[in-house]
Amino acid sequence: MNVVYRLASIVGVLICACAAPGALAQYPSKPIRLVVPFPPGGAADLTARVMVPALSQALGQPIVVENKAGADGAIAGTEVLRAAPDGYTLLFGTNTGLCAAPVLRRNPPYDPVTDFTPVSLVGKFGFFVFTHASLPAATMDELIAYVRANPGKLNYGTGNSTSILTTAQLKHAEKLDIVHIPYKGDAPATADLVAGRIQLLIATPGSILPYVKEGRIKALGTLLPARSPLLPDAPTMAEAGMKGISVQPFAGIFGPANLPREIVDRLARETAAVMARPEVREGVARYAFEAQSSTPAELGSFLADQLQIWRRTIGEVGIIPE
Repeated sequence: MNVVYRLASIVGVLICACAAPGALAQYPSKPIRLVVPFPPGGAADLTARVMVPALSQALGQPIVVENKAGADGAIAGTEVLRAAPDGYTLLFGTNTGLCAAPVLRRNPPYDPVTDFTPVSLVGKFGFFVFTHASLPAATMDELIAYVRANPGKLNYGTGNSTSILTTAQLKHAEKLDIVHIPYKGDAPATADLVAGRIQLLIATPGSILPYVKEGRIKALGTLLPARSPLLPDAPTMAEAGMKGISVQPFAGIFGPANLPREIVDRLARETAAVMARPEVREGVARYAFEAQSSTPAELGSFLADQLQIWRRTIGEVGIIPE
């Protein structure tokens, strides 16, 4: 009986081993969930919805966008890391959930390096340095000079974790004395910038863009690696001579840990092709998002580098994890 049992077990293992490649080769065979860690209508959600139809077409299956907002992206991240590693639950991961959430908490919700499988970078979010029009500064150099000449007299707002860290980096690098006014989102911060209650805000264009067109708000620079067609007169930080800001707001596709290599490679290959399509690149550019792609290994290295920057920066500027 033992011999028969062992033979049956060996046969079963061989059958599974032979069947597994075939099952993976058929991926995907049903709809895929793409979990977005922000509410509908934001930059991440809009960007995801531009790329999803093309990626769905390439994979031959519907991709359903599910918005799971809250806890700086940790709610969405936790849901994905607990999902089966079968390629049918993916995360539209950003620096908020994968850098801010684990770094700014004493008890991180997860380890972004070990708890997720990197698939492909999708691109970089367009954050800009915005100032109120009343500020007598038309360039980053003039802004720095004006703030230094008026220590403690100007206010800057922050509406998200990226704006908190990037402005803190700028303050630290340039030794600026400027008052921090925190907000619970970009909308109230934008309202106060337009009203002149704060003079500086690092944010995505969103609702600010019309005020720039009207001349009520100035865009002095962008954190993007290249100028944005939305605001082509805003130079990159490198062009403006600003070397202190090293945070790169990004988005990428991630799966749960231990996602099979065949699935990862298929998703990475199709994502790269989709993000290279002109209609996708032009579509996301409307939201000041620069389409990019990467190999899984490149995304993993990029995330590790960004985590190091976040950890180092919060130590340098004195941000205490909560």
